[in-house]
Amino acid sequence: MAEKDFYKILGVSRSASEDEIKSAYRKLAKQYHPDLYSGKSVAEKKAAEDKFKEISRAYDCLSDANKRTQYDQTGSDEVGGGSGGGFWRGGAGTGGFEDIFSNIFSSFGGAARQYQNGAVDGDDISLNLTLTFKEAAFGCSKEIPITRVENCPDCGGTGAKNSGAVKTCSKCGGSGVMRHVMNTPFGQMATTKTCDQCGGRGKIITDPCKTCSGGGRVKKLRTLNISVPAGIDNGQIMTYYNQGSAGVNGGRNGNVIVIINVRPHKLFVRKGSDLYIDVPITMTQAALGCKIYIPTLEAPVSYTIAEGAQTGQQFRIKGYGLKHFKKESRGDLYVKIIVEIPKNLSSKEKDALRSLESSLGQSQYPTQRAYLENIKEI
Repeated sequence: MAEKDFYKILGVSRSASEDEIKSAYRKLAKQYHPDLYSGKSVAEKKAAEDKFKEISRAYDCLSDANKRTQYDQTGSDEVGGGSGGGFWRGGAGTGGFEDIFSNIFSSFGGAARQYQNGAVDGDDISLNLTLTFKEAAFGCSKEIPITRVENCPDCGGTGAKNSGAVKTCSKCGGSGVMRHVMNTPFGQMATTKTCDQCGGRGKIITDPCKTCSGGGRVKKLRTLNISVPAGIDNGQIMTYYNQGSAGVNGGRNGNVIVIINVRPHKLFVRKGSDLYIDVPITMTQAALGCKIYIPTLEAPVSYTIAEGAQTGQQFRIKGYGLKHFKKESRGDLYVKIIVEIPKNLSSKEKDALRSLESSLGQSQYPTQRAYLENIKEI
């Protein structure tokens, strides 16, 4: 079951629209992005990272129609595992007896999580991926280099040269912790601390692995193949499960969190899945009407401008926007007409315009006529 209310995490109602959920997520993601906390204290960094993961998980669930339906019905976002691409796996320490005991010990100043012989999940890796406008519109494949911590291939993560080079710690008996019982006026009180002989591992390595120098872990440069879906937007996140750093003592691998940055287009402005473009025409074209070709992300589309077109006039070309994220339908293209007035006219051209102006009546300027009539009433 989900531990927290995803709607409350994003600050939206349960009836919130897709756009409202996206807007709330973007605002919170910008506020808690880990890059903004690089100069903060360790505690502040950790709090921001946890919050960022929390809102990312909530958005991943509520932005997907199927996941949202399941969550509304069951209160859970668990939809199955797998190591490929996806959009969320529960973070480290979500439930289980180990977390319960960890909380109990923490409340008494203990250090249950410091015992290194327990399973610990691997670290997540966060990175930014910058896309061109068209790459985001149509989707693409990318190969991204990542550096992650892996279990040593020669010792399998044990840190020992071979199985005979590991022995159980004699001081803690392999538990990794030391327990001390004190008599107090309130009765006996037990405290625990990390074993100082084995460092909490419960084992002593007598002959360390040469490849990892006994650490059991090595850094490796790997290539992550990313498939970017069509219609992805700036600020959205893709999570690749189990592709981060390796866990310790059977802990799960971390994730790779890819934060999408989309470069702006020179002509188009994106609003959701719709595109907006300003198209300039001459004043003669506006007055007489004309046929123009509207650029799209694919082939140009012809459109007939009626005579008397005005600056700011807008029309829609249906289905020529971007593909809706995770859907098959597409948005629309909105075109705004900008009537451009000629500059640097010659004397002859100015005379021609004056002649034309003198031949026109006020009825041919209805907007100006209404304006002048209203002035009289002031």
